[in-house]
Amino acid sequence: MEKTGFIEIRVTGTKGNLDLTPDTYDIREVMAVLEQVECLLFPADRKDRPTISYQIQGGSVRHIFKTAVQYIIGFNALIGQISQRQNIDFLESATAKAFEEFQEMAVQRGYTFIIRTSEPNTSELRIDRTTKLYRTEAVWAEAEFYLYGRVTNAGGKDRANIHLQTDDYGVVIIKTPIAILEKLEGNILYRTFGVRVLGKQHTETGELDRSELRFVELVDYHPNYDEAYLQSLRTKAKKNWLGSVNSDTWLRDLRGNYDA
Repeated sequence: MEKTGFIEIRVTGTKGNLDLTPDTYDIREVMAVLEQVECLLFPADRKDRPTISYQIQGGSVRHIFKTAVQYIIGFNALIGQISQRQNIDFLESATAKAFEEFQEMAVQRGYTFIIRTSEPNTSELRIDRTTKLYRTEAVWAEAEFYLYGRVTNAGGKDRANIHLQTDDYGVVIIKTPIAILEKLEGNILYRTFGVRVLGKQHTETGELDRSELRFVELVDYHPNYDEAYLQSLRTKAKKNWLGSVNSDTWLRDLRGNYDA
């Protein structure tokens, strides 16, 4: 049987005159924490991740998440680095965004989050109103991308999206207006496409922020070598560009004053 460990996220604070306990902790607050934990442990492709089990316990409010111990070990090192640096710019975008959500809850509700693991001599990360665990805004810039892969899911009642299985990024989720999905002809599931998207890119590492991808255009993608298509491009270039260029003049302009 696979060895397991756990992450503990302890939440302390008050609601009016009442101390925070499982009895005073609203279900929406439980959901807000649950939504972030998967990104903390598995920021990339989560399709084949191990099971994460959950318990809520007293002692203020203690969220306990159990999973394979190898991931707990990695997460323990991660929170140690964040606690030491007090900075999350070095994290993958999905993980950084999850920590930002905890920071936002701490600021808005006056809660304190203590994150630790089951590891001996565990690292510990504290998030409260005084901490500033936000990404540096200037590090991320708007960019346009072409992603290529197989569509594994499409739709959604309220938050419509396309799930694209890519070689470079694993499964990416692209926010797509319902009106766009309604207009797509035929069944796009399990077909290979190129998708033009808008998103954010790290200005130093080039990393793609996979948490905020927005649909622009679906491109019918044919990866096979097509000699006829390439020949048509050559012919078009000859007519539209080479046919209007004086080769001697073009070469002289290209060389500039090199021979002067």
